[in-house]
Amino acid sequence: MSATRERQTYGTITVVGGGCYGSWYVRQLQRAARAGALTWERLVVVDRDAACQFARTDALAEPAGDATGAELVVSPWREHFASAISACGERDAIVPSPLMPHLMVEWIIDRVRARWPAREAGLKALSAALPVPWQMANGDAPHYASFATWTCPVNCIEPATCPHTRGARDWSMPVAMRAYVDERRGAGEALGGPLLFHCEHRAYGVGMFGAAVVRDAGATVLAAAEQGPCEFLVGTVSHCHGALGRLVVGPRA
Repeated sequence: MSATRERQTYGTITVVGGGCYGSWYVRQLQRAARAGALTWERLVVVDRDAACQFARTDALAEPAGDATGAELVVSPWREHFASAISACGERDAIVPSPLMPHLMVEWIIDRVRARWPAREAGLKALSAALPVPWQMANGDAPHYASFATWTCPVNCIEPATCPHTRGARDWSMPVAMRAYVDERRGAGEALGGPLLFHCEHRAYGVGMFGAAVVRDAGATVLAAAEQGPCEFLVGTVSHCHGALGRLVVGPRA
């Protein structure tokens, strides 16, 4: 007899973007909810365009009180998360877009700058290459990394057997990034972390991470910055891919 997975329960699920990706994520989440795989209190799609693709779908036309309904919040992403993450609950989750900027790192940087307007706070280039087969350095911009040297489908759930190689997926970005921080600290760097927002498959091809993880990472950086200069490896990752950066907070003026 096969095991039955317990239904997942969420507070607010926030989907980043109302374009083709976000609309697909909503449809999949609604399918999962109707199948009893998960439930939520609110399903929110954030897009600055009131006429985005999601707004033109039937996902907004759910009957009143239908537990699978979704709503559109018209707002720039950065402005929305400025308040949403600070007020998030432990059961809230974020569904990132493959094309979004490094929003979660930006949220942390904004918190530091709000606390200490005169202090340096931002991303700096990594001091050494990451232990992955593909990466793209962008100076002080996010550093993109992947264990895949091929193009992966956007809906890949990163199973234990890689659909491309047909062999065991014996890699994981969170594990590799912890090893990277240990290696850099062993080389004499004062690199903290890693602070990772791990997008994991939850149901029906949709990946997400907890909003509280971002809030808590911000608190970690603020607490360290209270003591003086600090730096952390921060990133949004899955098992196979990641957007990372060395977040540096300078000394007090």
